[in-house]
Amino acid sequence: MNKRKLKFCLTLIFLFLPGVFIANSQILVESIAAVVGNEVIYLSDLENTLTDVRRNGDKTPIDQLTCRVFQQMLVSKLFMDQARIDSINVTDDQVEGDLNMRMNDAIRTAGSEEALVTYFKKSMLEIRRDIKKQLIEQQVVGEVQSKISKDITITPFALKKYYNSIPKDSLPIVPAKYQLSIIQLDPPDNEENKAEARQKLLDIRGQILAGKSFNVEAIMYSEDPESAKLGGEIGYRVRGELEKPYADAAFSLTKNTVSKIVESKYGFHIIQLIDRKGDMVNTRHILIRPKVKPEQAAKAMAKLDSLANLIRKDSLKFETAALRYSTHKDSRINGGKLVNSNPSSRVNWFTLEELTQEMYVKIRDMKVGEISDAFRTTDENNNEVFRIVKLDNVLPAHTANLKDDYQSLYDNALVKERAEVFDKWVKNKIGVTYIKISDEFKSCDFLKDGWLK
Repeated sequence: MNKRKLKFCLTLIFLFLPGVFIANSQILVESIAAVVGNEVIYLSDLENTLTDVRRNGDKTPIDQLTCRVFQQMLVSKLFMDQARIDSINVTDDQVEGDLNMRMNDAIRTAGSEEALVTYFKKSMLEIRRDIKKQLIEQQVVGEVQSKISKDITITPFALKKYYNSIPKDSLPIVPAKYQLSIIQLDPPDNEENKAEARQKLLDIRGQILAGKSFNVEAIMYSEDPESAKLGGEIGYRVRGELEKPYADAAFSLTKNTVSKIVESKYGFHIIQLIDRKGDMVNTRHILIRPKVKPEQAAKAMAKLDSLANLIRKDSLKFETAALRYSTHKDSRINGGKLVNSNPSSRVNWFTLEELTQEMYVKIRDMKVGEISDAFRTTDENNNEVFRIVKLDNVLPAHTANLKDDYQSLYDNALVKERAEVFDKWVKNKIGVTYIKISDEFKSCDFLKDGWLK
């Protein structure tokens, strides 16, 4: 059992678990594929999972696929049985947030609630119930795994041994990475641009209230390209997935009504409520962004070029200029140093592919310590801004090594060690757990590894 297969089992999106309780789990009946301790794998459970895997494009021959999925389900039930022994429980409330997001993703992927119901041939209530059961199982299994692996660490000696065990021609090539500092200016006199954007949106709103189709207006005018193609529709979202001003407006609307102008960090919106399901709303919107005039762009670029020249002449420190003039909130207090905006990855090394096209073009041929001329680009919210950039450091593309890539190699070694610990745990658990396999699955090769008793 390798880590990838185990992870596949634990992250299947739609694992349908029947709600039938079998009082005597030691007795196999026709509808049961296996019993693992006090846990049951129903035949319908396996069949539904296989159907879902097939729908997602897996073309593995059915016999092989059945055995692979069956093995993953058996391993999951081993962890569930251990959770019962350890009195590990997860309540409905603990998965409610994930459940809402999972339902939202499912509806968005399917296109609509109706399409989702048609796809799974179940009601929304049944789909929600089954996904909740699957999420609870995932979290329970995760807690058991955390308990098993809580003391696993990788010593420097063990990491070196892991690194040396990798064939040199199999070591990954790490792409070039860059550390950057920026000074950013928002468009000058932007309030005028905002007023013009608001007025344009007010005119569009007036047309809609007079009888024009919101969908058609969104296709014609919205500056959110993805939703515009769908008539402005963004799909079901929970409040936490929406910008607060947008969410406040959306949740205050009644069906088919149109909001007043709403300002967010992306620009200005009008919103129409399509439907509301509990704490989820499905809305469509039209987004209009403020437009930068040529004279405003010229003014911002001239100021930035002036700052760049002062810094190059040592008349002004880059860090001082960033704190004094930059409008980029995340970097200005750090002397302009750019940090990844993803909260889960607050690192200050970037590959070229992580940068905007304009940033890419500017830094790819720069030398460490150089400062670019002013250029026009977009910020994290896709709004137009102006920047100069300083190249602070470069880590050239290279074969992974312990000096430059210690953390990533450590993470990989930790994953490998955990996989080996889980594999050993599974083998031991098989040996001390009551397991009964239905005859129709006994041809699966993996069962020879102790599953058959």
